[in-house]
Amino acid sequence: MTTTAPSAPPPSMRLRELVFGAACAAAVRAAARLGVADALGEAPTTVEDLAAAVKTEPKPLRRLLRALSCYGVFTERPDGTIAHTDMSRLLREDDPHSLRYISLWCTEPWTWDAWPKLDEAVRTGRNVVQDLYGKEFFTYLNEDAPESADVFNRAMTTSSEQSARDVAALLDLSGAASVADIGGGQGHVVASLLDKYPSMHGSLLDLPRVVENAVPRLRPGGDLAGRARIVPGDARVSVPVKADVYVIKNILEWDDESTAQLLRNVIEAGGPGARVVVIENLVDDTPSMRFSTAMDLLLLLNVGGAKHTTDSMTGRLTAAGLSIDGIAPVNPYLHAFDCHVPG
Repeated sequence: MTTTAPSAPPPSMRLRELVFGAACAAAVRAAARLGVADALGEAPTTVEDLAAAVKTEPKPLRRLLRALSCYGVFTERPDGTIAHTDMSRLLREDDPHSLRYISLWCTEPWTWDAWPKLDEAVRTGRNVVQDLYGKEFFTYLNEDAPESADVFNRAMTTSSEQSARDVAALLDLSGAASVADIGGGQGHVVASLLDKYPSMHGSLLDLPRVVENAVPRLRPGGDLAGRARIVPGDARVSVPVKADVYVIKNILEWDDESTAQLLRNVIEAGGPGARVVVIENLVDDTPSMRFSTAMDLLLLLNVGGAKHTTDSMTGRLTAAGLSIDGIAPVNPYLHAFDCHVPG
């Protein structure tokens, strides 16, 4: 008996699937908000029991799970019970690689207002949030959409925790006495680097409302507090931190002038010989092209920003006055540009 591999769907079917992509995103969001993945244990479970656990009606829940199973998120067994897959486990809040809050962030209510205006953003090159809400994006989030702001903070925390370990594993900072994480959020990267290098001192610079929630290990009473300095401020205005190494991760996505000003501030603070490591998602030469290009379009919609290609990032860094010593992948989603300030 011979078998043949299933053929790819014809273009007409694939396009139909693509234009219903919103249904797939909405289904993932619904499962995350309902807590289905958390309610489902390791043993297959009936839809009726799951529905009771997450307080839904069984029939519509089965419809939701059947739609998700088409994409490998949960699986429906021949006896009708539901079981986890590798993807559905990522929606669990307690999974070490959880993508629950990333999934929620990418499907927050404002995204459903903004996506239909993508043609307008492409036509003008401007974000659409300002016209939609009359405010700059993060001002809107914090003033008018606090639940979305909370989801954003949790998503960034999860992402930072997961990638910080990869960054620390990649970077060889032997011989450096100090490191500064610029726009470093709650400080997961600098904490990981201080763990790796027990004699190193580290600084975390970010907006006041961000660093006030820095990881407890860096704050007074924490085990790293003696080697850590928390600096509230806006790196686009100034970088009042002197260090041997500066790490700039996932923040060079604003408009050109803001990005250029931040790099100038880092160069001025570090001076000749300072090492500057820029870590970013790229929209070329990466296994995560579909995700990265989608995030690139979302940045266009909300802040008028952009993800970078290798060439565009190289151009920005050299135009700012940095010399690039090497480019290396951090993980499937991130690349590190290792630079220094020329003497």
